[in-house]
Amino acid sequence: MLDHISLRVGDMVRATEFYRAALAPVGYKVAMEYPNFVGMGDEGMPDFWITPTDKASSGTHIAFRTDRARVDAFYAAALAAGGVDNGAPGLRADYHPHYYAAYVIDPEGNNIEVVCHDPPGMPKVPPARTAAARRPAKRALAKRPAKKAKPSKPSKPAKPSKPKKPAKPKKRR
Repeated sequence: MLDHISLRVGDMVRATEFYRAALAPVGYKVAMEYPNFVGMGDEGMPDFWITPTDKASSGTHIAFRTDRARVDAFYAAALAAGGVDNGAPGLRADYHPHYYAAYVIDPEGNNIEVVCHDPPGMPKVPPARTAAARRPAKRALAKRPAKKAKPSKPSKPAKPSKPKKPAKPKKRR
């Protein structure tokens, strides 16, 4: 299971502006920003990072999962932010009967996809993985009732010790 991914870009400013606008409909926002890294996702828990490079893009393909309405919204926002159409929102039945996706080439030449695998009418997917979804065990522990402390057994009082008699001196021969 993936936790996060980094995408290398030639123009950090342009890429940050593009992804900030294109991924907003999917629920992504800049969560952390450093001089050479920008992390997007939930507050404090980004799972998509961009970082600068001097090398040409390799045309990476990245897909973000969401619901159908957000697939459509991503496509419009990405084109408005400077992306190039690589496949309008629609079914891709060659993949499976409910594969609904849109594709946009970002300003760096990467193929960005937003996809929904659910049949129409399914409940919406959360906008981005939440910190609680990443750590379900911790959340589950918080809901458990606290264990009651077992009453401790009273300790037995110590028996008074008898005073020791002084040792008899050894006889010398």
